[in-house]
Amino acid sequence: MKPPKLHEAVVNALADPVLVADRDGRIMLANPAAEEFFGVGQSMLRRQTISDIAPFGSPLLSLFRQATEALGAISEYGVLLGTPKSEVKTVNIQLSPIVEQPGSVVIQIEERTMASKMDRSLTHRGAARAVTGMAAVLAHEVKNPLSGIRGAAQLLEAGLEEDDRELTGLIIDEVQRIVALVDRMEAFSDPRPSERKGCNIHQVLERVKKVAESGFGKSVRFIENYDPSLPMVLGNQDQLIQVFMNLVKNGCEAAPDGKGEITLSTAYRHGVRLAVPGSAERVELPLEVTIADNGPGVPEDLRQHMFDPFVSTKPSGTGLGLALVAKTINDHGGIIEYDASGRGAVFRIYLPVAKSGKRKDKS
Repeated sequence: MKPPKLHEAVVNALADPVLVADRDGRIMLANPAAEEFFGVGQSMLRRQTISDIAPFGSPLLSLFRQATEALGAISEYGVLLGTPKSEVKTVNIQLSPIVEQPGSVVIQIEERTMASKMDRSLTHRGAARAVTGMAAVLAHEVKNPLSGIRGAAQLLEAGLEEDDRELTGLIIDEVQRIVALVDRMEAFSDPRPSERKGCNIHQVLERVKKVAESGFGKSVRFIENYDPSLPMVLGNQDQLIQVFMNLVKNGCEAAPDGKGEITLSTAYRHGVRLAVPGSAERVELPLEVTIADNGPGVPEDLRQHMFDPFVSTKPSGTGLGLALVAKTINDHGGIIEYDASGRGAVFRIYLPVAKSGKRKDKS
């Protein structure tokens, strides 16, 4: 039997299902992972077209037409795929035109890994809603009594001997600590929509970097990998600064002493869209911001719950930082995901573009 060509060998070695289709949608190549995914052999797949594997309502056909005319890759999340002989599954796909063979498109299917990340990103809003009610109760039922306790301790302190004042000081300090915790939780219960407008994501990251370098990240090396052509992001600058400050601070604390590195990256991902639950609307989220460190990463048993409130890897952590990050990004119409495929912790944030924002010419 004739050995396969190099490009076919590479495609066959990939763990993700991969198809190659011509301009008319006829499938020309399918790797073993695709055969397993669709439950049919390559010879059968080669007798089918893109429309044969796209159930009713799937956007695959329109995406394929776009890809045959596009100059870059197109990604979409939550796409239905399957043949009459296989189970219909919800997956993420990326379609990349083959420059050397105009009209031909490579279709890469991400069956579980990426899809599950995106599903978890959407469940973060449910976790945030759970904390919202709790925060409102705590603000009313806890902060008022705490004020009384602190006032009583201060009155007692005035009439005590020096040795006994240590105990009242301890009461006051602990009350202050609880109040600070409740104040952080109150951020979840604020129902008012934040004011959002076009802002420069690179100015946001530069502000975060300067604050880190002058404080908690003094010993950490910062690496910038920015796309200067990015359009304005639709967001609240102060809230975005707080989001990235939290992620960078976590990265600095996790980085190895004396050898810590934080990489700040931005990119424009053409065609990245997300389905809005309960509707047919799909939101464009082309702006990608990545915060990566060279620490040990998040333990595997915590990854599914890292954005839930009160989950923390730090002995003294409250577990509200990442929960608030997820809520803020969700309020901006974006998503956040954790990428465990590389070294250290890698967080990717996808955000919408301001309506008036246009991508700048790199030249």
